[in-house]
Amino acid sequence: MIYVTGERLQPPHVRLASFDRRWRGLDPAQVHDYLDRVADELERLRRELTTANTEAERIRQGLRQWQSRHKSCHHAPNGRWPR
Repeated sequence: MIYVTGERLQPPHVRLASFDRRWRGLDPAQVHDYLDRVADELERLRRELTTANTEAERIRQGLRQWQSRHKSCHHAPNGRWPR
């Protein structure tokens, strides 16, 4: 089985993929080496995505806190901040 429809592709799916054997087919060692490289890259990208999502959430929370602290501040008609 190469890919289950509706399921997200995970590194173990790539590493454990199996293919039908054919006469004059591809070199199984080369296929598995390549699949290992693909799985490694998939793992790296998933880690980067997790890091990016964590950072984005930290920034969102910081923005919410800043907005809460400054919602009572109003610009004067002349464009200057009140003192």
